[in-house]
Amino acid sequence: MVDFVLLHRAALAGARSGAFGTSMPEKRITLEALPEGHVLQVLAGRATGDVTALVASLGDGKAQSVRPVGPGQWFVVGDAVLSTVDMAERKARLSGQGSMADQAHGRVRIAISGTDVEAVLAKGTAVDLNLCEFPAGRSAMTLIGHISALITRTGEHAFEILVLRGFAESLWDELIEMSLEFGVDARPPV
Repeated sequence: MVDFVLLHRAALAGARSGAFGTSMPEKRITLEALPEGHVLQVLAGRATGDVTALVASLGDGKAQSVRPVGPGQWFVVGDAVLSTVDMAERKARLSGQGSMADQAHGRVRIAISGTDVEAVLAKGTAVDLNLCEFPAGRSAMTLIGHISALITRTGEHAFEILVLRGFAESLWDELIEMSLEFGVDARPPV
C-alpha cells in the first residue's frame, strides 16, 4: 500500500494578482478570490411543492447564501468547509423533498465590487445589472464572455460570480482585462 497526502491547491492560486491600471480610489474595482468553502447544489421537483424555506434552512444564515438558479434549483454557498457530518445533517433536512450534491470541488466564487462594477460586467454579459432591475440577492445564470457563470448581486456595488473550477483562471484574467480602464485591485486567495 502506498501512503500519500492529498494536497489541495486553490483554483486561483496561480492567478495574476496585484494592482493594475490607474489608481483612482473613487473608480477602483476590487476582485477577490473567495474561500473555497462549500457549494451545495439543491434540486427539487415540482411535485414536492414550495421548498423555498426548507432550502433557506440549509444556508449559513448570511445574506445571499442561498441562490436560486432556476425552477427547483439552488446553490447554497459559504466560506466554511463542511464536514461529512454537516453534509449528512443538511441532506437529512431535505427529508426526501429534494436532493443535494456537493459542488465545492468543481466551482469557485469570485467577488467583484466597486462604483463602476456594473459597467465592467456589462462588457461581458447581456444581463441588465441596473440596481432597480437586479437588486441585492438576485441571481442569474449567464455568459461572461464565453464562460458560463452564476452572477449574484451581494450589495449596491458588489457581485459574486460562481464559475466552474476549470474556467476560474480564464474568468479572473478576463475580469481584470475588463476592469483596467477603471483601475483594479486583484486579490488572490489567502
